[in-house]
Amino acid sequence: MAKFSPLMAVPPLVFAGLAGLFLFGMGRDAPNELPSTFVGSQAPALDVVALEGYDSFDSATLQDGEVKLVNFWASWCPPCRAEHPNLMKFAAEGLPVYGVTIRDPHDQSIRFLQDYGNPFTGIVADTTMRQAINWGVSAPPETFIINGDGEVLYRFTGPLVGSDLEQRFLPELAKARALQD
Repeated sequence: MAKFSPLMAVPPLVFAGLAGLFLFGMGRDAPNELPSTFVGSQAPALDVVALEGYDSFDSATLQDGEVKLVNFWASWCPPCRAEHPNLMKFAAEGLPVYGVTIRDPHDQSIRFLQDYGNPFTGIVADTTMRQAINWGVSAPPETFIINGDGEVLYRFTGPLVGSDLEQRFLPELAKARALQD
């Protein structure tokens, strides 16, 4: 007769634990979105360097009474280039868009804005990525919808393009604007 070792129970228990975690993850409301601890609270402070020749902004600017976007981007980032025309459209429609370049040499950021246009009401440089980390940014581009009191209403990871823009971001922006009115 075979002897039963308690170690034989470990693989099925590990499998059951992983299956439970996967099942829980699939049951989330928005499994494709990264949660943000800042949604519903004040936007983190900004301690960044102004981009020479461009208007800057700070945390007080984010509390100016109107809905706005804060976009973390870099000139070397292909998805950032893909979303840039949509940022230009938002700016042309009168939506304030504030930019934070991350780990981008100033001359490359400036050249990008000169070549593709500047949608930003204010722009600052985060050369160390410390501010991006403080905001919970994992990789550019990431865009935050901020209300007039400087509170983070929504975090969007990835480029503002295609069906994600239409189905996920624009409805959240519409909600934010409706709350402002």
